Amino acid sequence: MPFQAVQRAAKALGVVTLIASSITLSACASTSTTSSGSGDRPGVGAIESVGAVDDRFRREGGSDGENIFAQIDWGTPTEMRLGSGMPGPDYWQQTCDYEIDATLEPDSGVIDASMRIIYTNNSPHTLRYIWMNLEQNLFRGDSIGTNSRTPGSVMKMLEYDFGGGYTIDRLETNGRDLEMKVYDTLGRFDLPSPLASGQTLVFEMDFSFPVPPHLRRMGSEVVEQGKIFELAQWFPQVCKYDDVHGWNTLPYLGSGEFYTDFGSYNVNLTVPRTYIVSGSGMLTNPQEVLTATQQSRMDEAMRSDEPVWIIKPEEVGTRSSRPAGDGMMTWRFKIDNARTFAWAASDAFMWDAASVAIADGRGGTRRVLCQSLYPKEAEVWGPDHADGGSTRYIRHSIEFYSDFLFPYPYPAMSNINGPEGGMEYPGIIFCGARTNPRGLFGVTDHEVGHNWFPMVINSDERRYMWQDEGFNTFINLYSKAAWYKEDVNIDRAMQQTIDICSSGNCQPIMTKPDRTWPRWVGGLMYRKTGYGLYLLREYILGNERFDDAFQGYMRAWYFKHPQPSDFFRAMEDGAGADLNWFWRGWFLEPDALDQAIVAVKDTPDGAIVVLDNLGDMVMPVRMLVEYRDGSREVVDLPVEIWHQTSRWQAGLKTDGRRVKTIILDPDQVLPDMNRANNRWR
Repeated sequence: MPFQAVQRAAKALGVVTLIASSITLSACASTSTTSSGSGDRPGVGAIESVGAVDDRFRREGGSDGENIFAQIDWGTPTEMRLGSGMPGPDYWQQTCDYEIDATLEPDSGVIDASMRIIYTNNSPHTLRYIWMNLEQNLFRGDSIGTNSRTPGSVMKMLEYDFGGGYTIDRLETNGRDLEMKVYDTLGRFDLPSPLASGQTLVFEMDFSFPVPPHLRRMGSEVVEQGKIFELAQWFPQVCKYDDVHGWNTLPYLGSGEFYTDFGSYNVNLTVPRTYIVSGSGMLTNPQEVLTATQQSRMDEAMRSDEPVWIIKPEEVGTRSSRPAGDGMMTWRFKIDNARTFAWAASDAFMWDAASVAIADGRGGTRRVLCQSLYPKEAEVWGPDHADGGSTRYIRHSIEFYSDFLFPYPYPAMSNINGPEGGMEYPGIIFCGARTNPRGLFGVTDHEVGHNWFPMVINSDERRYMWQDEGFNTFINLYSKAAWYKEDVNIDRAMQQTIDICSSGNCQPIMTKPDRTWPRWVGGLMYRKTGYGLYLLREYILGNERFDDAFQGYMRAWYFKHPQPSDFFRAMEDGAGADLNWFWRGWFLEPDALDQAIVAVKDTPDGAIVVLDNLGDMVMPVRMLVEYRDGSREVVDLPVEIWHQTSRWQAGLKTDGRRVKTIILDPDQVLPDMNRANNRWR
């Protein structure tokens, strides 16, 4: 039975919550005792009392020793990061603005660019050198990532010596040359003079690189009507400097994505006249790169809930689809409060767009441009497709998450079809599905959702993939259910969680992405995390309590940089709940759950149900009790019953009824490793 159905049934039946106290029942003479067994565990013995009464099952360390309930040492709070999980009065973060002029030469596949970077040191520290992410160096045949990657993992293998990576022709500040020392995907240069707190460094760079074959996140693809380029993590970017790690210099190996500062981007992209370009943010010179007809269509799209063709299928590649003239064209984009900039270009794009009204934060509404650019091979993308097409999917996701979380902050969202299967950047996503409409909805909804996590709530993707992928998977559960008008489905996430927890040498969610077993990345970082948050909301805390805490976390870290401990602390503080057991068992350790009914004993005024917790993970207990007279009730026991013991004897008041059947986790919402011991009859 789906979880929502059991919730409705429980409400109708009247849920009974048993208090976890150790009391002795009067007149405990047994009328019948039936045991279902519990593996190699000792027998039940005499069942005379309720609670934690059997010394043989006392939890190690007593009530709060070295066990799952022990307080986790998150580190000493500071005025930078408070014990409540909120940023404190001393909180700071760096700012990094970029001005980039880049030219794409499609035949050679080379990008030539000049860049001006304005880096503001908001920290209280003096900086004497700068570290840069040089992510294109991953595509060299001798890179660490190339030589440490397993075939079939997140990123494909470089099958030949491509000779990728950056050529840096100029690096200077105020006319003074700077020397960069390059170490794989990282570069460091010393400053001519220290950069004190509050000061700004302006430096310039000329660089070029060949666009690599598509391994992951970026690349090019030849299609029937032309060529598609998707460019991401394409320019040298200043590493993140923070209060936790100083300079964040984990190398780019392929799985861990990125962790950068917010800033403003003004990017000018020069391409052949036949090419159409989309990038993060808004196009600022449509009058120069679009025809009068296309500009009129764009104006219509900004007022329309329904998709409008900007470039129709029959217009792709025609002279009339481009402004008159000769030579290259420069497309200009701007986006503020962004952690990076990505773009796509092609001479094979058809293009449709609409817009959606969302709250503007001032009591009114504003319209967000939702647009899709794709080749003719993308069969299910168009607005005429029976399932709705890409732009309608974007509209749904922007509207749903703006209501469920907080309003989408950027002016536009572009969905690009090309070589990349699924990737997200501020205001633009790359989605590869072409023939499967449900697949296209799923990847579109997921990548749009990333514009909340981590594009706004900016977590460290190099270390903690789960803090954006898992959060996003969690919100996707509700968005998908809303679009298809169905119940939330957690079956896949539950099964993958059980499979991982039952494997040898299983890993916890907190494992760094580049150190995660390749076949577990999706199950662990995406689905187990999202499933865990679903359980926290629907099963452990309840919607209201969870939502208050989660909203508080998001408000506090809006366009800021939370660490995992900030999230854990914020949820406990906002919910008013001790969740150490959940964080430790679900996130910090790979603990497995196995709840069991050991025995049931009838008494003159009720029954005693003997329960075992056979795994290291603990959860509240839900029992569906069916009586011989046909009546039923749902009984809930709090997780605190496992504080001192792994065997709990629960007193059940039956009002004279005889118990027929008891089922643990009747809605099958928990990742129980052995459901065979969940039923007594």
